[in-house]
Amino acid sequence: MRVLIVTAVPAERDAVVRGIGATAPEVAELPVPGGMIHRLSPVPPAGPPLTVDVLAAGVGPAAAAAGTAAALTAAAVARTPYDLAVSAGIGGGFTTARPSPTARPTAERPAPARLGSIVVADAIVAADLGAETPDGFTAVTDLGFGTVEHLPPAPLVAAVAEATDAVRGTVLTVSTVTGSAERAAELLRRHPRAAAEAMEGFGVAEAAAAQSVPALEVRAISNAVGPRDRAAWRIGEALEALTSTFGTIAPLLGTWTLDPEGTRQ
Repeated sequence: MRVLIVTAVPAERDAVVRGIGATAPEVAELPVPGGMIHRLSPVPPAGPPLTVDVLAAGVGPAAAAAGTAAALTAAAVARTPYDLAVSAGIGGGFTTARPSPTARPTAERPAPARLGSIVVADAIVAADLGAETPDGFTAVTDLGFGTVEHLPPAPLVAAVAEATDAVRGTVLTVSTVTGSAERAAELLRRHPRAAAEAMEGFGVAEAAAAQSVPALEVRAISNAVGPRDRAAWRIGEALEALTSTFGTIAPLLGTWTLDPEGTRQ
């Protein structure tokens, strides 16, 4: 079982490596086009041996897609393809109540994502891929092109959320980070299941889908989506949460695809 974890920046990569490395010391640093992979080999509780490669690919969906595609292709050419791609890092959380403030969290309306909490995506959505029209934003799919959503494997999402007490919901990928209450409200209006916002998940998922590799996204919440209040950001706490989370879920990454007969679900 081989897993590729893609972050934006080295600080996120190092946080992931520290978490997995608590039980599986790093075994190698390997160059790939445009970056350097940090390889670890944690021991899963069951199933085949597990290799985890962690790559800091750069900020934004284009850099994430390019870095992911390069790593996936290099592995495929070497006949050691990946079984799973994971977008990981810190992100903004929709920390306030949903548009209907009296409604309780449901499958249609996740709980708010508090600072320092973990969000696992059950949908990875490109929130600003489309066009502005006189009637407002139109997704690229409504224009007859491409896709704007990738769905991670439901069994893996459930296992990660249960193990980490994470919020499950849509994670939005944006090229421009939200900086106003008005845009935050507009995103929630268009995506009522949104739990978090980041800049790379859709790029990782799109590159993975091109090679028929399933994708997952895990975010530690460092700030609220909305007006940029740097004094309120909790980046250090979010990186610590990311480390703890990957220390917990590393064994799950090696076993989720196996049913009792050992075949892919």
